[in-house]
Amino acid sequence: MTTVSSIQTARSARSARSSGTDRCTIVASEEGVPLVTGEHVEYANFDYAASAPCLTPVAEALAEALPRYASVHRGAGHHSQVSTEAYERARRSVARFVGARSRPADAVVFVRGTTDALNLLARSVPEDCTVVVFESEHHAALLPWEHPASRVGHVVRLPLPATPGAAVEAARTALRGAPEGPRLLCVTAASNVTGEIWPVEELVEAAHAEGARVVVDAAQYVPHLPFSLEETGADYVALSAHKLYAPFGSGVLAGRADWLREAVPYLSGGGATRLVTEHDVVWNDLPARHEAGSPNVLGAVALAAACDTLTPDAQGLLHIRESVLLERLRAGLAGIDGVTELTLWGEEHPRVGIVSFTVDGLPAGLLAAALSAEHGIGVRDGLFCAHPLTRHLLPGGHDQAVRASLGVGTTWEHVDRLVGAVADLVAHGPRWEYADCDGRLVPVPDPDRVF
Repeated sequence: MTTVSSIQTARSARSARSSGTDRCTIVASEEGVPLVTGEHVEYANFDYAASAPCLTPVAEALAEALPRYASVHRGAGHHSQVSTEAYERARRSVARFVGARSRPADAVVFVRGTTDALNLLARSVPEDCTVVVFESEHHAALLPWEHPASRVGHVVRLPLPATPGAAVEAARTALRGAPEGPRLLCVTAASNVTGEIWPVEELVEAAHAEGARVVVDAAQYVPHLPFSLEETGADYVALSAHKLYAPFGSGVLAGRADWLREAVPYLSGGGATRLVTEHDVVWNDLPARHEAGSPNVLGAVALAAACDTLTPDAQGLLHIRESVLLERLRAGLAGIDGVTELTLWGEEHPRVGIVSFTVDGLPAGLLAAALSAEHGIGVRDGLFCAHPLTRHLLPGGHDQAVRASLGVGTTWEHVDRLVGAVADLVAHGPRWEYADCDGRLVPVPDPDRVF
């Protein structure tokens, strides 16, 4: 792996301070987390890929909006007008963040998250559309196309590609051999299992050459690096607020408006309708067409605050810092006997701050439980809602893995504590007893831990 010199690291840190990345801080408890020993330690959060903590500017934006939030678009009162402006301002912020092309070319639809966004698109594609998707996708991108309610006529699942170039060729071949009619390629920008970055621009070029469109699952990518619909040429992008340092319950599908405009509304109800009579319904135009019900105003405000904070310059500098931490973590884990990192395209391939690994002799669930209870470290264990990919990458003798993911709040001490804790558990095993409780391993006895 590439080494970043201490001089470059110091220079990057100074640049970050001078460019406003000091606003990229998270809301964190000062109380720490309890250990089974009775001590409290600072929480070392390595579960960013599941849900990132809230950014300070996001919390501030929510605090400002709370006293005056109300239903949007149809209220005459002052608070409704204020909230409507905040909601539509949030849409503009998200459009800038994803590099949306000028309206009416692209629409920005607020949804509940990436899963919701891709299910919306699956119900909005033209009838009998062919969708090509790799087996390596997160379930949110793998499964919606086969749902009975989708309009997809044919799904082509591609096996895991041996190289990025093989991924491009496999997509090109599949799209070229697909039935006549609309075609869509679905691909991740960064794997939620390995962090490896996919060749999005090359895949877009290949798909467009075959007359197909591309939707990008950017949920794991945008918390780390800038993404642009205009620059990549992608047709659609989906993302989740809870991966992007904003609270749960909001997300976005952004991209070409024509399929979305022609589709029957994803949900039926108020807001999606322009006129309802005894015999007919006239549906609204975009984006209201797919935002039925009372919109999640605070979710949109929070997401927009995260987008406004994570400017391209800020993300670039944060990525430099994160890359140094990631290198330190991967090198530390590689130096421990019995640790195997999961990777699709090799350890040198560019990636965001995600490392999944196994430890010989330690089941993933036990390792995760011991890291939490004995060391105050939060990781994720399992198959990470990407079962085909994770199972393919697991070494023999393992049925699950542990995932450590980094973000804005990760520190040198956190990385060193995780490496040291894994090394200690490999050498000595857990120092506490653990038992199954509703499918999770927990310490027993549990000495009055407070959650």
